[in-house]
Amino acid sequence: MDSPGYRPHAALRPGADTGSQKSLPRTVTSEALFDGAQEIGIEHGDALYRLKITRQGKLILNK
Repeated sequence: MDSPGYRPHAALRPGADTGSQKSLPRTVTSEALFDGAQEIGIEHGDALYRLKITRQGKLILNK
């Protein structure tokens, strides 16, 4: 999974103290996900969600 914007979770990085080895979620940078946009749509089942970057640089998810 060495695609652009992919970054291993901190617990998967060399030298990280992982404690127990559990399967961790795939991590994608927000820059790669948004690709210069301020808002993206996410289809989940029959619903469409909107993920936005706020003026303060935070993420907000709306249905």
